[in-house]
Amino acid sequence: MRLSIVAASVALLLAGCHSSQNTQSTLANAAAVSQTKAESDAQKVIELVERYFAESLVINPLSATFVGVMDYNDKFSAPISNESLAEVAAFERRYLAEAQAIDGSKLTGQDRLNYEIFVYARQQAVDGLAFPSHLIPFNQMWGVQNFYPMLGSGGSAQPFHTEQDYINFIKRTDGFAAYMDSAIAAMREGMQKGIVLPKSLIVKVLPQLQAHIVSQPQDSVFYGPVNLLADNAQLSEEQKARLKADYEHMIMQVIVPVYQRTYDFMLNEYLPAGRDSVGLAALPDGKAWYEHMIAVNTTLPLTAEEIHQYGLAEVARIRSEMDKVRETVGFKGNLAAFFEYLKTDPQFFFSSEQALIQAYEQVKADINRRLPALFEVFPKADYEVKAVEAYRAASSAGASYQQPAPDGSRPGIFYINTHDLKSQPRYLVETLSIHEAAPGHHFQIAIQQEVEALPDFRKYEFYTVFAEGWALYAESLGKELGLFTDPYMWYGRLSDEQLRAMRLVVDTGLHAKGWTREQAIAFMRDNSSMGDADIEAEVERYIAIPGQALSYKVGQRAIRQLREKLATRLGGRFDVRKFHTQVLIDGAMPMPVLEAKLLRWADSL
Repeated sequence: MRLSIVAASVALLLAGCHSSQNTQSTLANAAAVSQTKAESDAQKVIELVERYFAESLVINPLSATFVGVMDYNDKFSAPISNESLAEVAAFERRYLAEAQAIDGSKLTGQDRLNYEIFVYARQQAVDGLAFPSHLIPFNQMWGVQNFYPMLGSGGSAQPFHTEQDYINFIKRTDGFAAYMDSAIAAMREGMQKGIVLPKSLIVKVLPQLQAHIVSQPQDSVFYGPVNLLADNAQLSEEQKARLKADYEHMIMQVIVPVYQRTYDFMLNEYLPAGRDSVGLAALPDGKAWYEHMIAVNTTLPLTAEEIHQYGLAEVARIRSEMDKVRETVGFKGNLAAFFEYLKTDPQFFFSSEQALIQAYEQVKADINRRLPALFEVFPKADYEVKAVEAYRAASSAGASYQQPAPDGSRPGIFYINTHDLKSQPRYLVETLSIHEAAPGHHFQIAIQQEVEALPDFRKYEFYTVFAEGWALYAESLGKELGLFTDPYMWYGRLSDEQLRAMRLVVDTGLHAKGWTREQAIAFMRDNSSMGDADIEAEVERYIAIPGQALSYKVGQRAIRQLREKLATRLGGRFDVRKFHTQVLIDGAMPMPVLEAKLLRWADSL
């Protein structure tokens, strides 16, 4: 009996071992299958995003030029039509469906980021198809009427070296003219549907169009490439003469007439049909449209009311900090008087465009010396400081940044608007340079382009909340870099942050709470030392591009909160330079994707 029990026990033991071996084998096989599937899904994602990017350049040939793909330099975007709109809609829906058919749950590292960012971007693009933005194809802040002259000036991404380069632009200009004519047709449709620009914006577009209606080709900004011919050793004199004649014909027979047609339409038909309201909510389905713009520009589940209240709190906090500066410098009047003093006293302003540009070049060198204290990764490309071109200066922002050429042939450009020197006070030099150049936009955008591991769609992906949030966060690093030691320079930093805080209040006020243009102007005048012309330009910017102005403070807050969260989690292991590397090294992305990525990084340390 004992032998039987022992035999049975051994049998059970052997059966258990055999079962365990089977289980381990099954688990190993399942893991191998899972790994193979993950690798297969990762490859599908890589192939998908590469196909998307290549196909997107066919649809957006202007973007191709700016990312260094010169195959479409003779092409312009398709004219606005039901067919072209349907093509874009089908394109976005098809790629979203393909992406959603892939199981992204097992992906890791860059594969996971590729998947998450791509799905997010395609979903957002599809969501946007519900709103008829094509009926308002341009305004005073953005649009081809201003973009195309920059491209054709000879100083932008469009190359003008070979004879074919010049021929390409002539062909591209025919496409530009066709697009502008289609924009007129789209705006006429918008007039019928009650979807038009406010009158206050239309009047700002008119001089932008009129600037290109010239009587002599030499007076056109498009004549710039002709001026380059003299120093072009690649071309014969015969080629130069022929190209000069062709360009003069292009300017006078294609460019001037299309600008004239657009100007006449805007003045005689569109302006009378323009609306007196300014907010997006005043348009059909405008409330939902603005909610979509909040989602686009913040990538976070925020409501207009939440943002409005956050803005009011920040405006009050920053006003208090400004008052401390007033006390520090010994100014005897109240804060309103201090604002007026900063707006009017000659000591705070430059006497010439040259002096203004030189000041920014000097602070560039100073900031560059300090950056290694907080950064370990730097862009290879440099940037240069330039004045905004005269033809677009009157309606342009005070400063902006243009990315360098991906191949390194052109540096980044930090544009300063010298149109009104009273709008460029000395105390803004440090904070504005940090924001637009290094370590702000120049670092974020140039590094993103230069990271070889990123697929092309991510190298050139742009999320306003990431880009502008980073740039404003970069401003907040000024004291850590040893800047803002002068109390007026510190006031400049506060002034810049106050502008971004007021934007939260004004943008939501205009587009969700029924504020008028005048109400928004009054709020900004009461809470800053900005000049009236600057305030009006800012308010009209918010009217023109709803939601964009929300991205700065919202993005800054998100990045700062992530830094604090990781510093608490990692304790003594937290290194701010490595944190900045992790924020920048994978390019722009939605805030929820950035947070998940940074938390995974912290857990891996």
